[in-house]
Amino acid sequence: MTEVRILFEGGGLLVVDKPPGVPVIPGRDGGPSLRDALEAQRGQKIFVVHRLDRDTSGALVFALDAQVHRSLSVAFEAGKVRKRYVALVEGRIDAPSLVDAPLVAARKGRMRVARPGEAEAKPSRTRVRPVESFDRATLVEAEPLTGRTHQIRVHLLSLGHPLLLDHQYGRDTPWLEKELGGQGEAVALARTPLHAARVEWPALPGVEARAVEAPLPPDMARVLELLRLTLA
Repeated sequence: MTEVRILFEGGGLLVVDKPPGVPVIPGRDGGPSLRDALEAQRGQKIFVVHRLDRDTSGALVFALDAQVHRSLSVAFEAGKVRKRYVALVEGRIDAPSLVDAPLVAARKGRMRVARPGEAEAKPSRTRVRPVESFDRATLVEAEPLTGRTHQIRVHLLSLGHPLLLDHQYGRDTPWLEKELGGQGEAVALARTPLHAARVEWPALPGVEARAVEAPLPPDMARVLELLRLTLA
């Protein structure tokens, strides 16, 4: 793994720009993880505060000491940390919406929208806002107001606009440049296009208030370039 990009460091915490395709902690396959790479890179213990899915990129918060870890972990669990994602979805979205759809666990590690009366259903809400719309796809902002597994992905699917590529909830084959407005057989998108663009927390015990942003990754930026060609 190449050196991990640091977005912010200070006050006992670390915010990094997580690359796609890397798990936050070691998985069952025993492959490299982001935490292990950071510990090796920095020569110190790193505390995991929250996680992003393997394919999701963007701002990820770690703690450098136990006190900061406790403060941030409690804040995440209490919903005091605001997170904003950007995603590329199928189809055209022209208006913002609030998805209020409880979720339950489904088979094979998936989640689904609960049916009325299901006892296991957990309240789940996501704000969705279009940023740039095209005929075949839309760049959206998604702000999860709750913290359920796969929440953004399932809520976008429930709107009829799944992520452009999602091996669990939609298309599972890579997009070629020619399919998105370009030319040739080169692969333009080979992973779930979900990016943690911003994370913000209030003042906490031992932690100063801060907001940190992560720039759009190259693969999602390239897809946008191709989609804009269809408007020329």
